[in-house]
Amino acid sequence: MAILEFRSVSKTYDKMTHALTDVSFSVDEGEFVSIIGPSGSGKSTILRCINRLVDATRGEIFFDGHDINRAGKKEIRQVRKKIGMIFQHYNLVDRLSVIENVLHGRLGHKSAILGAAGYYSEREKENAFRILSKLGLTEQAYKRCDELSGGQKQRVGIARSLMQEPRLILCDEPIASLDPSSSKVIMDHLSGINKNMRITCIFNLHQVDVAVKYSKRIIGITSGRVVYDGAPGQLTKSKIHEIYQSNEGELITDVG
Repeated sequence: MAILEFRSVSKTYDKMTHALTDVSFSVDEGEFVSIIGPSGSGKSTILRCINRLVDATRGEIFFDGHDINRAGKKEIRQVRKKIGMIFQHYNLVDRLSVIENVLHGRLGHKSAILGAAGYYSEREKENAFRILSKLGLTEQAYKRCDELSGGQKQRVGIARSLMQEPRLILCDEPIASLDPSSSKVIMDHLSGINKNMRITCIFNLHQVDVAVKYSKRIIGITSGRVVYDGAPGQLTKSKIHEIYQSNEGELITDVG
């Protein structure tokens, strides 16, 4: 059953820059999907349209029964509770501790007063520590985030996302800033979350071989258009050349 559907979605910036053109695809609940393509191809715009960080210019986007493009502020707030987001540059509050950053994943579920006061229930705190334990971060719980390595910061980002109890996790180039060893750790964790918790995951990835290794399905996008949508095993060299319009996609190394 589809949890997400794009129907002929286009996005134009400043009435001139066509970031997306007539993009259509659906994602079933529990899928692990990677979107690949060169820089500037529209990968990040797709994710930002899903959680309404940007508004699609034309077309329809449905998530979990919600018409994203027509949703008002209150409905979008409800939608965002169900969508976790993992960023390339972590998007953490460096001066706060790991556990404080993880608990921020519950802010969308709280009133403005409780959120500003930093109030969290004992159940929320216990859940945060349980998630940190699964991600191997228990010993870092009270460290400031600016004391962590890049790989540790990204695991904190994953933990914060899981605190939302999401149905969908969007990952915007989650390993682009990491070394191969840390990248493998992050991808293994996210793959396990997808398989064991049945959370749908959509990745923007620049590393073709990583997408092939981990994904159940790959969507290739070039100049804002979908040019491939299928199984990793069917992604040929010629199709990679079409997506990247060069040999670029073949030169990116594996995570190990």
